[in-house]
Amino acid sequence: MQQQVTWSPSSDPAVVLLSQRPNFLPTTSNALADRFAVERDGPEGAYSGLPEHDLQILFLPGTSPSDGLAAVIPIDDDILDRIDALSRLARAWLGRPPSRDTRMTTDQRRRFRLRLRAADGRMNGATYREIAIAIYGAARVDPEPWKTSPLRDAAIAFVEGGLALIDGGYLRLLRHRRRL
Repeated sequence: MQQQVTWSPSSDPAVVLLSQRPNFLPTTSNALADRFAVERDGPEGAYSGLPEHDLQILFLPGTSPSDGLAAVIPIDDDILDRIDALSRLARAWLGRPPSRDTRMTTDQRRRFRLRLRAADGRMNGATYREIAIAIYGAARVDPEPWKTSPLRDAAIAFVEGGLALIDGGYLRLLRHRRRL
């Protein structure tokens, strides 16, 4: 059931872009070269990853995992997300324990799963009541009058949220939410 997803760097700012290290900088050994296995070639370059650090790597054209490497950080609205991903790569490079990807909290991950389960149930013919029972349990749903139940409203919201995610809304999850 586990499958590695390859994201485009234009969709996911946490894809770390690596290029050859400039010649004018001192050379250094690539501590991670043996852990970078090219998983997929694309028009942008060669994709690899460090799943234990929740990282996806893109070697830009002309760059190989055994080269002296430099990170490319585009200066755009996603710069803080890109720096966060680079910090996770730095922890891997330095042999430190992985830090968690902070784009989604534990509660957001839980709600994400519930939304997708609810949308899946609805697309497979489940009623909102059946979805509420699957999420909250029959003991909590049955005693309340269904038409006015807040659990009914929550089940409907989970389904609508899940359908919005399926319709492309999941891409927002790849970026930190930032206050303006």
